[in-house]
Amino acid sequence: MTKGFKYKSIAVGGTFDHIHKGHRALLKRAFETGHKVYIGITSDDYVKTSGKKILHDFETRKTHVQNYLKKEYPMREYEITKLEKSFGPGMFTKDIDAIAVSSETAPRVAEANEKRRKLGLADLRVEEVPMIMAKDSNKISSTRIRAGEIDAEGNIIPKKA
Repeated sequence: MTKGFKYKSIAVGGTFDHIHKGHRALLKRAFETGHKVYIGITSDDYVKTSGKKILHDFETRKTHVQNYLKKEYPMREYEITKLEKSFGPGMFTKDIDAIAVSSETAPRVAEANEKRRKLGLADLRVEEVPMIMAKDSNKISSTRIRAGEIDAEGNIIPKKA
């Protein structure tokens, strides 16, 4: 473990089509607890197979994340990788100690830990971040932002007459 941090390394992943309040909470937890942060951003092909609709391609989403991190965590060590499936290849090495996930995606970590055990690796420790809710008590998501229901802070956007 590196001085001042709970973990030597922590991973976090997502599509990051819009960097919203929920993404910021997830990244904050990762940077608070991990000395090095590995950030997986879903590839365009993986997004298509998952059935999600996005506005921005991988390179644009990556640039948005990098710009946000330069502003919020300018002196921190991180690495951005492209995710082609639920978990990047780094999840199955001894390089990653923990994973920061939303309460919605936390159950999927069991799948990664099962595979890690088969490889003789320790289970990932989990930093679970509660879902961030919009002002209407529904979750904040890029899907809702794209639909014009809410903004990135979870404020309701009034419907135009």
